Amino acid sequence: MPHYPNKQFLDFEQPIKELYEQIEQTKKLAEKNPKINYQSTVDQLELTIADKRKEITCKLTPWQRVQLSRHPDRPYTLKYLEKMTTNFVELHGDRNVKDDKAMIGGFAQLDGETIMFIGQQKGTNTKLRQLRNFGMANPEGYRKALRLMKLAEKFNKPVVTLIDTPGAFPGQEAEERGQGEAIARNIYEMIRLKVPVICVIIGEGASGGALGIGVGDRVLMMENTWYTVISPENCSAILWRSWEKKEVAAEQLKLTAIDMKGFGLVDEIVPEPFGGAHWDYDEAAQTLKHAILRNLHEIKDIPPQERVNERITKFGKMGFWNEV
Repeated sequence: MPHYPNKQFLDFEQPIKELYEQIEQTKKLAEKNPKINYQSTVDQLELTIADKRKEITCKLTPWQRVQLSRHPDRPYTLKYLEKMTTNFVELHGDRNVKDDKAMIGGFAQLDGETIMFIGQQKGTNTKLRQLRNFGMANPEGYRKALRLMKLAEKFNKPVVTLIDTPGAFPGQEAEERGQGEAIARNIYEMIRLKVPVICVIIGEGASGGALGIGVGDRVLMMENTWYTVISPENCSAILWRSWEKKEVAAEQLKLTAIDMKGFGLVDEIVPEPFGGAHWDYDEAAQTLKHAILRNLHEIKDIPPQERVNERITKFGKMGFWNEV
């Protein structure tokens, strides 16, 4: 069976949970009756689970994809780095305020090529979620990210960013230290980086928190992720004064990978294992690794100034508008 650490299930995954419970019951029966071979029953249930995962994947609504992007077992940035790369050396601090634990980065090797990886990191338990501030970076996090991008540019190494945040931290101290300026500065500087830049949304891609490390030559989205200006809950709260319309908001925001690709806001959708990336960390990481390497190969030989000009053109064309 694929790696599934804690067997936590969302509401629409309940049919799979019931099948898992049947497997557990069958295994207990096998322990009580060692002379009877129950393996064929277990194998059949596992095949049924695989079929059910495929069935669920084919019928996901936008809100269900939002739920999958937040799944407690979903792999985060450090898990992808563990599974994809070797010799990861994390670098700390913005050389100004402090080290923001919500934003991580450092050099690592991807199939022997040295790359600067930068990404938001959420915690895997209550204590780590507090340490990582639930993946919501402060201004020093974005300034650390920019420092690492400039370091990569100095040594002529590509930059890969992994985006997974419910938004930049909206606290008073963050605003006092220049949250808006830090994000705007990153967008400005990322447009001008002379090295290849690939951005990947691996989970939640909300608002300026995502844009602060989201400008690149190629922008990829994993299949069960979302990318928009506001979360469905907050959109519902503003428009209907309640979170109850979050599913309607998710539909209307057009936030899924398919919608983003259709609008031309992202370049590629990276497929996930059936049912979501949390079902098989290795498969999800290897698929993402191949997508990153392929895109790097396509853009790395473009002259730096031409690459910058293409980046400016790419982002300048985004959006729909009418001139009066």
